[in-house]
Order: sequence, then C-alpha cells, then structure tokens
Amino acid sequence: MKREYWTILIVYIAMQFSSLAGVPLLMYGFKISGISQRLAVPVWLVISFTLALIITLFILRKEMRNDSRSEKGTSLGLSIIWAIFGVFLALFAQAIAANIERLIGVEMGSENTKDIIRIIETFPLAILVSSIFGPILEEIVFRKILFGSLYKRFNFFVSAIISSVIFALAHMEPKHVLLYSAMGFTFAFLYVKTKHILVPIFAHVTMNTMVVIVQSAYKDDIEKLIRDAESMQNFIGGFL
Repeated sequence: MKREYWTILIVYIAMQFSSLAGVPLLMYGFKISGISQRLAVPVWLVISFTLALIITLFILRKEMRNDSRSEKGTSLGLSIIWAIFGVFLALFAQAIAANIERLIGVEMGSENTKDIIRIIETFPLAILVSSIFGPILEEIVFRKILFGSLYKRFNFFVSAIISSVIFALAHMEPKHVLLYSAMGFTFAFLYVKTKHILVPIFAHVTMNTMVVIVQSAYKDDIEKLIRDAESMQNFIGGFL
C-alpha cells in the first residue's frame, strides 16, 4: 500500500476518535460563551469530517490529476449511467439485506441513522457530513484505498467482502453488519465496473441524501411501520 494511503487511513481513524477530545473542548468553550452545549457534538462532527476530507483530497491531489488524464475507466456517458443505476442497485441490495436481517430476528431500524437525524435536527449544517463529506471520505477510504489495495492481491469477491465488512463494522452497528456490507459490496462493484471512484461516490451521496430526506420527512410514519412489522413478526413467531 502506498505511503499516502497509510497516511489517509491514519487521518480517518484519528478523525473517528477525535470527538473524545474535541467534543469536551467545545462543550467547555460553549459553556463559557453561553452557547448551547447540545451543539458540541454536531459542530465537532462537521469540523472533524471537513478537516479529514480536506487533508485527504490534498494528499491525493497528484494522483487524482493523473487519473483524470489517463482515461483508463469507462466513458463519461457510461459512467453517468452506472452512477444513476448504482443508486437503485444499492437500494435493492440494502432491501434484500434488510429482509434477511428481519427473517433471522434482527431488530429493524438503524440507531446510527436515528442519531444522524437527531443531529441534523439540532444542527442542520450537519447534513453536509451525512450526505456529502461522509460518503466521499468513506468511498476514498473503503473503496479506493482498502478495496483497491486488496484487489491487487485477491479476486473481486474476497476483496469486496473483506473491505465491505470493515466498512460495516466502522458504522458501529454490529447487528446490521449484513446491511452495511451489502451496500459496501455494491459500491465496490461499481468501482471495479467503471474504474472511476466518482461513480460509487455519486451513488453513495445520492443514497444517503435520499435516506436523510425520507427519514426526516416521514419520521413518524416510518417508526409506526417498523413497530407494525415487528408486531407482525412476533405474532407469526408465536405460531412457529
């Protein structure tokens, strides 16, 4: 793996743990300034992801410039088609994984998504992290760097599975490892198929944006549907 890639991985890991120091510092500063301490978490989220993305793009600036000149991937038109199709492919993979999880008794609904929605409600600017900065950073780290490095040594299936499981575990929801892995596997497929990291980035950004909009606009309806589905599952389970 390139030295630059190791640096980006270190930056990403440091960003993930930076809240341990960043949030308390902001809370202290906000307390002195009379600003609501509830803003500490979302504000630090925006700061940390923004800095991590800027540093990552700066490190990759030469490589991205060379990649744009090489034209080794699919054509622009075909890449756009795959990017759009990739959104539906990711949603389809997620739906299948969600149904499998439901069948094996995994509780429906994602705490990670609920936390994100609550953060956005507290600090709307945080939507930049969930819908843009986060997906871009994750595709660079988990697809371009992690999957790309594995793919040089192993076949697609092995490389995609390993990188997707790590991608899933990074979301701190072990019970939904299948759900996140399905998404990661789909994005890895898009990357290999087009050889353009912008394609899975577009699919990931679009998908996250759609989820945030739907979850925010239909929050109460979705929670009711989840409760009804779980009640039906428990009812059926009583006869088995």
